[in-house]
Formats: sequence, structure tokens, C-alpha cells
Amino acid sequence: MTAFRDALAPLAGYKPRVLREREILRVAGILPGVDPGTIARKAAAEVLKWAQKQVGKRVPNPAWDGESFDLPLPGRDPSAIRLKTDSSDLWAFRMHRPDRDVPGRAWTTEVVLGHVPGEAAWFSTRLLVATDETKLAIEPAVPGFARQVAGQCGLLVGTQRAGYRPEVFVSDDSGDALLDHLLDAGRVLPTILLTCSDDENTPLLDADQLNGFLPGLAHVAVAHHDACWRLTEGFGKRLSVFGGAVRIYLPGFDEADHPYRHRLVPREALRSVGAAVRVQSWLRETAARFSLLRTRLGRDVLSFAAIRSASLEVRQANLSARSASEAEQVVALKAQIEALQRQLATLEEEQSYSLDEYQKERERAEAVEAQAQNAALRIQRLTALLREGRQDPDSRLKLPEIWADFADWVDENLAGRLLLAPAARRGVRKPEYDGVETAARCLLWLAAEARDRFANGGGSLSKVSVLDGIRNAPCGADAYDFQLGGRTHTADWHIKNGGNTRDPGRCLRIYFCYDPQSQQIIVASMPAHRRTGAT
Repeated sequence: MTAFRDALAPLAGYKPRVLREREILRVAGILPGVDPGTIARKAAAEVLKWAQKQVGKRVPNPAWDGESFDLPLPGRDPSAIRLKTDSSDLWAFRMHRPDRDVPGRAWTTEVVLGHVPGEAAWFSTRLLVATDETKLAIEPAVPGFARQVAGQCGLLVGTQRAGYRPEVFVSDDSGDALLDHLLDAGRVLPTILLTCSDDENTPLLDADQLNGFLPGLAHVAVAHHDACWRLTEGFGKRLSVFGGAVRIYLPGFDEADHPYRHRLVPREALRSVGAAVRVQSWLRETAARFSLLRTRLGRDVLSFAAIRSASLEVRQANLSARSASEAEQVVALKAQIEALQRQLATLEEEQSYSLDEYQKERERAEAVEAQAQNAALRIQRLTALLREGRQDPDSRLKLPEIWADFADWVDENLAGRLLLAPAARRGVRKPEYDGVETAARCLLWLAAEARDRFANGGGSLSKVSVLDGIRNAPCGADAYDFQLGGRTHTADWHIKNGGNTRDPGRCLRIYFCYDPQSQQIIVASMPAHRRTGAT
């Protein structure tokens, strides 16, 4: 018995390989055209051409007419299902294929094309991988047919076309078109903007190569010197990009956004070949991850398993309607049950993976928030130490002279002590109030004296003089709630100048609150008077 146990000892720690299927990316959009059926078949043809290259064998003739087919091949099994009813016409394609370089890793590509009467055809594709790897090191890329569909059929994602080639903005006039593109409320894909330095005509990253990986996942664009200056004029340096740097602008962008939401890669990070390769990989991973967050399975993207289950359900209903034999119905019912079981297993796998990814993102967000709070506290402690040594760090600050520099000045000089909420950032872009330096001095008072008194006590701030003719007071009935960082804050204080003026050029109002969690002043709105029910 002992000898038998000793012989099995090496196997005691053995764990069987657990294959997990992970979704890598999704593309979803519509194919505009007057004949949805024709354009859907044209897109399906591009998918089939790609499949033939992958398997090295021609797919059956019915496939080219948009009909169901199966082509069982070792390791590769392209198949399609046609589901046509009175209310819709769907064509779902799926193919498995082994990874060329990593043993045990297998890819699944799914495509669904369809249309309903009176509407344009829609297109979606998913890329999944089954592997036992705990850490998946891949560089996401949309299957090659997606670029052909974008070029041949005109794939529309949101209000903008998926680019077959990168869009290039050269002149100051084209810079206006770039601004319109970034501010478009219907833009639902990230825009990766590559810039050229003053003495170069090409960016440091290969725009054509990057775009070839990301059709339907991101817009790739190139901006030359003059277009970059127009971007800076429109959004300010904090939200612009130029000089060979790269920036990824997420959907929902506007001129009041926080710059850290739209990640900037400086030129210095792209100078070496290795660094450029790493940045391109990060951009591809970011676009792919965003596609999973943006789209919803079952609404924006349909799975092959769902179409197969629906097809078998329709078949079962048809058999019952024509009073088919009991044997036929039993066979169909078994097939339907097996399909539902496979679909359930797939959904459970996807749910498990999604929960794991959610947990990772939550932990990452908590770590980033903790780092930000620690940095803010460190800034506050260093500022306090300087003041204790009779060195006021604010006394030598150069105040902004124009509103275009105001938000950048706040970010650079008051970080960790005072934060502008999005509404305040919008308010300081082009306000009618002309006292830029006065507003800056008020924020210095908030970041220093007001913040210290909120944090450490020191008497009431009600009706305290800030500058000559300007005082701080509770908002009273004008207090209001606003959202920032996933939390609700109440702007219950405001700085205002004297009198009851409503002239926008002379009226100053700075609505704010103190956040004890971050120990910062949050400016909710400025510099205009805010209209409320009380006013």
C-alpha cells in the first residue's frame, strides 16, 4: 500500500487543464444602403472569402446564396445558419481555428448579419479565445474581413463610418473638421489621434498598420502641425495633442473634460522601436476592452449560440404545425435541448469571465483612487510645511491673464487642494465675466485659507471677506447637488461680489463644497451666476 501511495505521489499535485473561453472584442454597426438584403449578402461574401483562406478549401455553393451550411474539417469547422421569418432575416456564421503559435489555444470567430423590413442591415462580429493560460498575452486585432466590410459596404458605427483608411487632417480648415469629429455626440468609438512633429510629415506610429488592426473598434487619424494648432486653440493645451505625441479620445468628449480621461502618450515614449511597439499594443488592447464595455450581448451583438437555439425552436414549431411524426419531433427536441445546454454553458462561462474582469477593474480603480488620495494628502502636507517655515508656495504664483489658460493654471498649481468639476471647467472656457485674475485669487483663497479651515477648524466661513468687495457665504436656497467621481456632492457655499448685479461681465459667483474624503475644495460652477428656482 505504501509503495502504491509513493508511486502516485508525483501525481498528487497534478491539476487538469481548465479551458476557459474569453471574449476579446466586439464590432457592431449598420450597413447603410437602399437594399439591405443585397448589402448583407455582399458583406457575407467578404466573410466567406476570409473563411476560405483560413481553411484552404472552398465553402459549399449554398453558402454564397446566404443559406445554412456545415464544413467539418479537422480543427476548423466553418458553419452558418440562415434564420428567415416574416419579421427578420438573419445569417449567423461561426468558425473555430487553432492558434498558429500557442499549443492548446483556439480562436472562435462569430458573425451575424441581418435586417428587418424598413431598416438598414446590421453587422456584428465577435472574437473569442479558449485557453488554459492564466495570463493571456495577446495583441487584439479585428478579423480581416471586417476591414473589407468597412471598405466595400460602408460600416457605420454610431453616426460615423468605420475607417477603411486613417483620416488625415493637414490644414487649419481641416482642423475644424477634426474638432467636429471629436465633439460629435454620435461618436461611439475611441479616436486614436497620431500627430506629426513640426519638421515631419508622418507620425512615429504606423497609422495604416494600426488602422488595419482596429476597423470598427476605433477611429485612427493623423494630424499635421496646422491641424494640431487648431485643436489647441479649440480645447487648450490640456486637452490637445501635438509634436509627435499620441492621444486616445474616448466618446463623450467635450472641451470641459478632465485631461486624464483621454490618455496622452508623449513623443518621448515613442522614440525607440520597442517603445512604439508597446504603445501600439496598449492602444489595441484599450480599443478591444472598450468594445466589450460599450456593447451589450443580446442587444448590440447577437451570439451564434442564440441564433442556433432560435433556429431550432422555429424548426420545432414548424414540425408541430405540420403534424410531423413523433420520431421527427423527438429528434428535433433533443437537438434543441442540446443547443440550449451549450448556450447555457457558454453564458455561464461568459458571466464568470465578466465577473472576474469586473473584480480586476474594481481593484484597479480602488488602487488608483487610493494613490490619488495619497498624492493629494502629500501635496497638502508639503504645502503646510512650507507655510510653517514662512514660505507661502502661492505667493510667487503667476496668475492667468486669459480664460483659455485658467483651467490649466488650476490643474498645475492647485492640484491636491482644489478641483474643478466638469461644469466649472465648461464655465471658464469663454465666460462673459472679465475678471480672470480676480477669479484666480478667489480660488487661491479657497485652496489655502478656506480648505485649511474646513479641514482643521478655525471659525465660521460665513460672510468672510475674500477680496475687496467679494465675500464668502452659504448658498442657502441656492444650494444644489452635483455628481463627481461616482459620488453626489452638495454645492452649499459660494463666493460672490457685492451688490445685486446681474451683468455677466461684472457678476462673479463661485459655487463650491468641501470634500472631507479627499480633503479638497470642489468648485462646482463658476464664474457666472447660476439660475435656480430661488433666483
